[in-house]
Amino acid sequence: MIPREVDRTVLKKLVRQFPVTAILGPRQCGKTTLAHELAADHVFDLESPRDLAFLAEPQLALESLSGLVVIDEIQRLPDLFPLLRYLVDRRKDLRFLILGSASRDLIRQSSESLAGRIGLLELGGLRLDDVGAARWRDLWMRGGLPPAFTAEDDEASQLWREQYITTFLERDIPQLGITIPSATLRRFWSMVAHYHGQVLNHSELARSFGMSDMTVRRYLDILEGTFMVRLLRPWHVNLGKRLVKRPKLYLRDPGLFHALLSIRSAHDLAGHNKLGASWEGFALEAAVRAIGKRNEELSFWATHSGAEVDVLWQEHGQSWAIEVKYSDAPRVTPSMTSALHDLELAHLWVVYPGDRKYPLSPRVTALPISQVAHPWAYPAGV
Repeated sequence: MIPREVDRTVLKKLVRQFPVTAILGPRQCGKTTLAHELAADHVFDLESPRDLAFLAEPQLALESLSGLVVIDEIQRLPDLFPLLRYLVDRRKDLRFLILGSASRDLIRQSSESLAGRIGLLELGGLRLDDVGAARWRDLWMRGGLPPAFTAEDDEASQLWREQYITTFLERDIPQLGITIPSATLRRFWSMVAHYHGQVLNHSELARSFGMSDMTVRRYLDILEGTFMVRLLRPWHVNLGKRLVKRPKLYLRDPGLFHALLSIRSAHDLAGHNKLGASWEGFALEAAVRAIGKRNEELSFWATHSGAEVDVLWQEHGQSWAIEVKYSDAPRVTPSMTSALHDLELAHLWVVYPGDRKYPLSPRVTALPISQVAHPWAYPAGV
């Protein structure tokens, strides 16, 4: 088992501070393994018929317990949220750790029922911190889902990822109450993979797939809500320039992205026309995890004249940005200069696949992917 010190530390802090803590993330990302490290007093898996039967009368079952109670696959019993609020408001000796694989509805329901009482940890796959800087190429190729990363070889990893996609479409999606034929959603997901790293045009995607804009939006909502894709929203500010106002689309796990495109090895990837897009998605996801911001706190910025930065966020009352480059020797470009000026950036990092960190200008630093770590290191004195 690969230790996950960053997420373990965050989880322990949340459990101490909140009466209810939720770990959200895709299937097989390690939520249950991480939860079991806390030595809970009671554990319920809602995929187990026995545990479901025990919770048939949930108030009678739960109010007799004390200590830390783990409830796995909470999306199967969403009506529990009001009861959890009732219990933690009246019982100081009772805490809950809930695990779920579908983000949007769980966040909405928990926010409505447990406002001020719940802390959220979005787990995701393995971090660079978890696997070690020397193995970033394996993490890029195989992705961060633990069984895929720890597989015996690339072939075994690819086989696991292909089976994961099938199981996700044929079992997990229907369990969420979504009645879309698995073959249809798989074709859509595979098509979306070709838009990885691009500004999303719903109408163009709809024409390509032969469906309506509303259907495209619905399918993307499903993939975003189950942690399969990241939609990065554009930064809106009146700068007197024409800004791109559509979201940018990424598949969150590079291993699943490669499986959907039948990229089976580093050799396949090196000759593929999606090499640059694959690198951008991998490096961006690693950096986003290190920054520690929720998706709604992140943006990208682009003008119709071509200036852009891949990730933009605010911290310490200032604006910061990341640009991802698949280059041995990145340099300051006119696009970066424009972003520094127009967005008044405190600093811009250029994440690249090299091995040396060095300044490109007073406010721009070339940062090797191997040095992307949590917590994000802001320049001293800025």
